[in-house]
Amino acid sequence: METLIVQPKTKEQLTALKAFIKPMKIDFKAEIGPYDPEFVEKILQGREDIKNGKGVKISTEDLWK
Repeated sequence: METLIVQPKTKEQLTALKAFIKPMKIDFKAEIGPYDPEFVEKILQGREDIKNGKGVKISTEDLWK
């Protein structure tokens, strides 16, 4: 048989797919990626901001003050 890889973009899409697949008794497995894509995007945006001179720099000596 063929294997289909489906990548829903929202929780609503995921819920709808599961609701459709379960009654048809189709086997499936869920795999969760290591990081949430929105989180990764925020980290990458933050790094870009720092490169462009945006943000606040704090010296390591001042971290515990």
